[in-house]
Amino acid sequence: MLDRPDRPNVVPPATNRDRAFSRAAATGSEQDALSGGALLAVLRRRKLALLLPLLLMPLLSYVAISQITPLYTATGALLYEPSESKLQELQSILRADPITEAVMASQAEVLRGLPVVVQMVARLNLAEQPEFNRLLRPRAWPARLAAALRRLLPPLAASTTSAQEPIGPQLDPARNAMLHDVQEALQVTPVKASHVLQVSFTAENPVIAAAAVNHAMDIYVKTQLGIKFGAVNRAREWLESRAGELRAEVRESEARIAAYRGHAGLTEGMHASLSAEQISYVGESLQHARNDLAEAEGKLAAATGHDGVAAQAAIAPSVAQLRAQQGALNAQLESLLTRLGPGHPDVAALRKQLAEIGQSLAAETRRVVAASEAEVRADRERVSTLAQGLRDAQERLASDSQAQVPLNAMQRDAEASRNQLQAVLDRIQQTAQQAAVETPDAHEISLALPPAYPSSPRRTMLLAAGTASGVLLGLLLVYLQELADETFRSSDDIRQAIGLPCFALLPRVRHRTLGASRVDEYAARNPNSSLAEQLRALRAALWHDPARPRTVAVTAARAGEGKTTVALALGRLAAMNGERVVVLDCDIRKPSFARLLQGEASPGLVDCLQDHAPLARIIRKDALSGMDWIPAGKADADALGLLMSAAMVRLLQSLRDEYDLVLLDAPPAQAVTDARIVAGNADATLLCVRWRSTPRSTVLHAIELLDQAHANVVGTALTQVDMRIHVRSGYADAEVYHPHHGGYYRE
Repeated sequence: MLDRPDRPNVVPPATNRDRAFSRAAATGSEQDALSGGALLAVLRRRKLALLLPLLLMPLLSYVAISQITPLYTATGALLYEPSESKLQELQSILRADPITEAVMASQAEVLRGLPVVVQMVARLNLAEQPEFNRLLRPRAWPARLAAALRRLLPPLAASTTSAQEPIGPQLDPARNAMLHDVQEALQVTPVKASHVLQVSFTAENPVIAAAAVNHAMDIYVKTQLGIKFGAVNRAREWLESRAGELRAEVRESEARIAAYRGHAGLTEGMHASLSAEQISYVGESLQHARNDLAEAEGKLAAATGHDGVAAQAAIAPSVAQLRAQQGALNAQLESLLTRLGPGHPDVAALRKQLAEIGQSLAAETRRVVAASEAEVRADRERVSTLAQGLRDAQERLASDSQAQVPLNAMQRDAEASRNQLQAVLDRIQQTAQQAAVETPDAHEISLALPPAYPSSPRRTMLLAAGTASGVLLGLLLVYLQELADETFRSSDDIRQAIGLPCFALLPRVRHRTLGASRVDEYAARNPNSSLAEQLRALRAALWHDPARPRTVAVTAARAGEGKTTVALALGRLAAMNGERVVVLDCDIRKPSFARLLQGEASPGLVDCLQDHAPLARIIRKDALSGMDWIPAGKADADALGLLMSAAMVRLLQSLRDEYDLVLLDAPPAQAVTDARIVAGNADATLLCVRWRSTPRSTVLHAIELLDQAHANVVGTALTQVDMRIHVRSGYADAEVYHPHHGGYYRE
């Protein structure tokens, strides 16, 4: 019963499977690197998943942007440039720190501080704007619900309110929230590497935004100037007060000095100076007198020496003159004595002159000595008198100096007070000048104008972001669809996934193209159609197989794959090509040939296997193509036993001997076990896979079941391929349906 028919020239299934998987491995290695063309092909296949987010996201972004209230941001600029002309007394108050990033950041925080914000709110009356005053906005449903609950439950609301009341002065949450919102809308940014503060304000009204910026800058500038004027006024008041104190100190010091002078008998500014002058004058006179005394004593000593004549000559001109005359006469006398004798009258006369001159010289010398002695006595008296005067003056000066020490201390104190008073008066004058020329540390260099375009939402940026997110979402959907798509979309997918060749891509024929015909009849009625050409490719692939199988089982992994249509269409086209073909309906549990070929209630395969009808009686002839076909016959619960019987083996052997091609329409491999028996009895098995429908896991499981039955699965056929979609898919086998080949087909 389990005998298998002899199948000459059939390669063992394992060999076919090994060769198929080796081809799949080689093909898979070539497809590891995804080329740019393949990526474009994926995008073409999944263009709906790409275009839908690409169109939807910008549209949703536009709708969302339309619902957002536009905000306008006005911008102005301040130049922070502190004045450098500061008074010394004001340095601690108005000192200008070096302008650093920290200084600029501090000024930015001062500008957007609450004092500026409070004045700006008051100037612009922002409390009346619902944008900033939350009490003027329509309350949201949580607030309305809470108010309704408080009205419905007054005791509970009262207890809750009292429990939450803070201790101390009550706060104003609404005002604080408004000030916080205004402060958040006001932004101050220091411009890097400059002394510029950029001030901006964001509001729903562009006019309010510009006015807020200008008022904030004006308040800041005037506040800074007011602080400087206040500091100057406080400094002036302090200086004036200090000047009054110093005046009082000066007057008191002068009064003490005057009283002391009167008590000590000191003349203001003259006594000390006169005593010093007298001492100096007396000292000089005493020195001169001593010099004169020394000179006179020298003359007297010279006059009273042993050589009185020589001394007198040295000290008196008259003596010198007489001495000269005496020397001349002595020279004449000696000259005469050499020529004349001692008694000569000329010698006697000359000696008489010498005697007279000697008397005159002695008298003159006595007179000079007497004069010198008188002069010495006078100089000594003068020296004594001047020395006593100097001692008296020094004693008076020492006494006055002791009385002058306290006076000098009082005068120094008074002078210090006078100097301080003068300095304070000078500073008061400078402070008055400073107040007259004081300028603010900052001034506006660019006032804000009402912006013409909103700063938020940024429509272009958001639309671009929406478009970009649409592209990314579309690409993500394409990737996820490709990742989640477990179906077969091309012959390459089949080769890579299950290692079997795909003999044909059988196109789906649309209803309007079919007309009154069925799909299995379409190829026979239109032999020049693309479907007929793919059936020919399928028949050629089976014919080119080295084993040249004559019995071919046509099956699928599950129902609805088009296996019956493929079996009938392939049989008809082969018969029209002149082959002897018979097609058997081996799907005994769910037969379809009798319904499709109008053979109901006629004996079939089951009747023949049960010996209720001979083979010749169950063979039918197809009027359209001349193909022979055998219906399944009556349904039988023991279909598996019949297909495994020796009668089935004999039947197939008989048909193999009589026909060129025997096609067995087997049931789905995963549905019933009958498919494995039919495939195992055939020379080759053709697996039909529905394009973009059958999961890969299902096909792999079906092949595993067929391998367990030792079926020789030689290849596959993709069925119901949508030519319009597949031709744009980018796969290599899509060229079969390219419009360039339209001249070969006539649908």
